[in-house]
Formats: sequence, structure tokens, C-alpha cells
Amino acid sequence: MSLARIFSRAQVGVQAPEVIVEVHLGNGLPAFHIVGLPKASVKESKDRVRSALENSQFGFPDQRITVNLAPADLPKEGGRFDLAIAVGILVASGQINCPDIHRYEFYGELALNGEVRGVNAILPSVLGAKEQGRCCFLPAENDNLASLVSGVARKAVYSLQDVWNDLLNQQPLPLNICYPEQQSQRDTLLDLSDVKGQPGAKRVLEIAAAGGHNLLFLGPPGTGKSMLAQRMPTIMPTMSDDEAISTAALYSIIGQSVDLSNWRERPFRNPHHTCSAVALVGGSSNPKPGEISLAHNGVLFLDELPEFERKVLDSLREPMETGVVTISRAARQMEFPSQFQLIAALNPSPTGSHTDKRATPDQVLRYLSRVSGPFIDRIDLQIELPRLTSSQLQSTQVEESSEQVRARVERAYAIQLNRQGKVNARLNNKEMSIHCELAAAELQFLAKASEKLALSPRSYHRVIKVARTISDLKVQPAITLNELKEALNYRAFERLISQLTQY
Repeated sequence: MSLARIFSRAQVGVQAPEVIVEVHLGNGLPAFHIVGLPKASVKESKDRVRSALENSQFGFPDQRITVNLAPADLPKEGGRFDLAIAVGILVASGQINCPDIHRYEFYGELALNGEVRGVNAILPSVLGAKEQGRCCFLPAENDNLASLVSGVARKAVYSLQDVWNDLLNQQPLPLNICYPEQQSQRDTLLDLSDVKGQPGAKRVLEIAAAGGHNLLFLGPPGTGKSMLAQRMPTIMPTMSDDEAISTAALYSIIGQSVDLSNWRERPFRNPHHTCSAVALVGGSSNPKPGEISLAHNGVLFLDELPEFERKVLDSLREPMETGVVTISRAARQMEFPSQFQLIAALNPSPTGSHTDKRATPDQVLRYLSRVSGPFIDRIDLQIELPRLTSSQLQSTQVEESSEQVRARVERAYAIQLNRQGKVNARLNNKEMSIHCELAAAELQFLAKASEKLALSPRSYHRVIKVARTISDLKVQPAITLNELKEALNYRAFERLISQLTQY
């Protein structure tokens, strides 16, 4: 047989489109050509494949070899097609006779001695093979991570010789190797009990964790804003399998290893305020996920919020609403998930505190106006942290631990999933009319409050969602006036702005 068709997968963002590696051995002067829009790293596979075959004691055909990577209009890069090309040459030259070759997919980079090296973005490829019902031959160093995907057949390969032995039934490779379950160890260095005082801020943190709400801390330096934000993942509910795999897939794209002992922990990203819009949102000529996508299903913490460039902050507005970021370039368009939970922190004045008399109201307003109104509009919870007294700092009273708070959060989280299949912060208007219905008295109160506070329609709906989360924490089926009043109380930034504009 002088023609072989082998299945593999490319990497395009979080997608792994199918690539058919067609190998043809023809008459003519010996040559080796790869076509199908290969980049330099793919063209170089010719030399790797030739050396790997010869050093693995296989014959290299003395013919004209043409390798086509279909579809031809999809750019291919990296060494992930090496193994598929080598297997294609072996099948086309008759050194492997396997009628079921169409039921397998091959990924891996070849070393010159025939060993199979690991590749990036293995999870999207394995998920794609699962949809097609094919068995994966993948590098042994990637198999541990691939084992996170249940319901897919896979075989760990150390060398090209292993593939040959398996396909000819000489020495079959073990199917679906099981790895010992690694216990999840929550970071014991961070616990909510470390934060002294600030009961209001802890309450808001609990509401945000339970309902998936965005959160803003205002307060002078040293009031615990960063400490509270860093402890947010310790009280958030554990990720489901699907959430954890989608987050791990994003990290595998950029080549970062996933810690299998805490892969269900929600990510916490804390970019510096000098980062660019591309670093935050994602981009470059070959689009890569940015910080908001790496915080998918987790927390994005922006400290010193007014120090970020305004255009950088405003680039977050669409992803905060949609949970998806679309990066368009001349060559290609890519979509990355970005359902992150934002926690922002800022000092209410360039001097640290707006009450220290070191800055005029105009100077404070100029400083705060670096954060646009539409951006603040998308933050559900805003609270001002008071300066701690010396008695609070010296207090030896035992504070509530993260584990105690997380128990309440997980109970409210389970209520939301059973009721509507998602957290309250992601409800659309139609779902709100079903799950956040208000009685006549509550509607009248909210109408008066929104007129007095000049709430935008977006803020109006966000107040209702926060009230719904507070009700869930209390295990109440309906939203009452108490929950609405508490939700309206968490609009500290807007109150500060109106207070400053009265001077």
C-alpha cells in the first residue's frame, strides 16, 4: 500500500481541529515533501522523522514521499505531527499492516533516537478524540494530564517502537493507565481567620463567593484589601470536572503544567497594574489567552485599580458581561472562555484616604475618574473598609475560618445549581423574571430606591441578583425587603462619588 491516512489534531486556541496526515510513496527521485500550510517547525519534522525511523531499526523508503496535512488552509505548527507522519510512512511502506488505523489518533514529537516527547495543549486534542470515539496514542509524559478526561481510550507511548509493537499486536500497550488519586491540599498558609476585624468585608466576600459576583474594596492602605482578596479561593466552591478540565486546557495551551494535586482549585490571577491590554485580554499575531482567560472559573484580582490604564480596564467590559473574549487579527480570529470573577481594590484618594485632608475633593475626583462609570456599573458589590483600631489589631479573638465560611457558600451554591443550573451573577433578564421574582412591596421599595440613588438598569438588575444570593445564603425561597436593603447598601463607590460632587 503506497497511500496512508493517519488522524492527528492541530491546536487553534482552545480548539483542536482534526488534521488528516496523508502519506503517498511515489516513483521518481528520492525526496521528502510536506504540504498543507506547514510552518517552519513542521517542515523540520522531515529530518526528525527520518532519523527516528532509521535509529528505531525501520527502513526509510527510497522513494518520493509526499505528506499532505489536510485541511490545507489550516496553519500547522509545532512538532505534534511527527508521530503521525512517521506512522503514515510505516503504513504506506507496508512495515505496519493495521486495518483499524482509522480508529486511532497520534500526537507527539519525535526525538532523533525514536523516543516520543510531550506536546502542548494535549487536553483539547484528547477531548476532540473523545467526541469522535477514537483511541489516542500520546506521549507518556502527557498521559497523566490526559487521564483527567474520562470516557476516552488512550495509550501512553514512550517510543516509535512501542507504536509498531502495539499496532502489530506484538506487545500491546496498556489501555487507559490509572494514576493514583492525588489528594487536594488547600493552601493552609492562607485562611480567612488571618484577617482581623472587617466583618462587613468578610460578609461581602462570602456573598461574592456564593453568587459569583464581582467585588470592589475601597479603603486606606493597610485595611486588609489584598489579604481578603487572596483568601477568596479558600472559600469558593470546588470546581466540577468540566470546569476544571476547561481551565486546565487553557493552561496547557500556553505550556504551563497543571498541578494534579490541586487541579480542582479555582485559579487566582493577580496581574501588576503596568500590564498591557494584550497581556490582560490576550492577543499577539498568534493569539494566546490573557490573564482574564487564565482566570477562567476563578478570580482575577486587580489591586490599585486607578493605576491601570483606562483603556486596559475598559477592555474588560465586554468579557465581564459575556464570559467570552474574541480576539480578531488579520490572519485569524480566536475565541477564549473568560468567565472570571473580578475583585478590585483601590485607595479612595491619591494620598491614601479621602478624609486625611491632604487632597482636595477635585483631586480625589480626578483620581477616581480614571475608572470609568460603565466599568464600575458592572461591579455588583462595593464596600468601603474602615481603618482598623489598635484594639482590633491586638485582638486575640479567634476569627471564623475559611472552612466554616466555605460550608455556607457551598450550600448556597448547590441551591443555585439545583434551581437554575448556574450562579446568580450569570442569570439573564429572562431567567431573572423566573428565579428572582419580587412581591409588590419589594418592587415598590426597589423602584423608589433606584430613583433616589439614580441606579442604571444594569445596576438595578445586579442589586436583585445580589439580594437573591443573600436569600440563598439564608436558605430562603423568596427575596424580602431585608435582602434588598442589604444589597443596596453595597454601593460604596457610587456613594463616595455623589458625596464628593456635593462640595
